[in-house]
Amino acid sequence: MTFQTFKRFVLMSVFFMTTSVVIYAQQSTMQGLIGQSLAKLQQPTSESILNCIAEMKRIDDMFPDSIQPKFQIALQSLNYSVMNPHAPQTENLLKETEETIAKMENIKHADPSDICTLRGFLYMVRIVQNPGKNGQRYYLEVMQDYEKALKLNPDNQLAKQLQQKFFEGMKQQTGK
Repeated sequence: MTFQTFKRFVLMSVFFMTTSVVIYAQQSTMQGLIGQSLAKLQQPTSESILNCIAEMKRIDDMFPDSIQPKFQIALQSLNYSVMNPHAPQTENLLKETEETIAKMENIKHADPSDICTLRGFLYMVRIVQNPGKNGQRYYLEVMQDYEKALKLNPDNQLAKQLQQKFFEGMKQQTGK
């Protein structure tokens, strides 16, 4: 009887160790792939950002339960869109970004501060696309999303930077 218990214990231990090694290896591989893709953005051009987004989509397909590729897809899509608000790809990227943010909201271990930051950035891009029409429509949304992101995580550097850029852009638009 003790031999059976010992045998089960050993098997369970081996299973848990193997599982943790596989999970760590996947995380390490995913982080490496993401790092390689982001490294290509040292000199960000429209083409390099679109290539990065495509690579992130492949990484997301390889690791569908991971947050980081989804976050990077959304972030790089928004970076492209804010730089190229009227490019032919922009509207499609923004629709995909809305879907990606919705997917992230349904993942338990997603950081709500990051989700608020991305949503605020999405609305900010909409304002950049058409300030006259979308400024009043999305202004409060942007403000509230960045404030909520910083309330949830006061150390969220991306939220701080985007909020600052938003304030600077609003000052330029209003002349104050």
